[in-house]
Amino acid sequence: MLSLTIVVLAAAAAGFIVWANDKRHAKYGAGLPAGIAVVTAVLTWIILMAAGFGYLPGLTWVPWVLPIVVGAAAATAAAVYLGRTRARRDTERLTAILRG
Repeated sequence: MLSLTIVVLAAAAAGFIVWANDKRHAKYGAGLPAGIAVVTAVLTWIILMAAGFGYLPGLTWVPWVLPIVVGAAAATAAAVYLGRTRARRDTERLTAILRG
């Protein structure tokens, strides 16, 4: 369980770092990328442990590192998608309000 705790904390930290480095982070909440990173990392950890990667000699690092990397990638993808989509929709709504 120690490995899961470390994975969750590292993935949450990666999610907050992704949020802080996004220039459009005011368009969505600070917890969204961190939550996505944690959920993705935990699911990846569960899959890897169920597949037996936690007990293979020489591959015990896989359930520690891979979920953090996958979680950070998911948080980055979500931040990029949500930042662009929300900014565009906000601009469209503001334009419609100002025209009408």
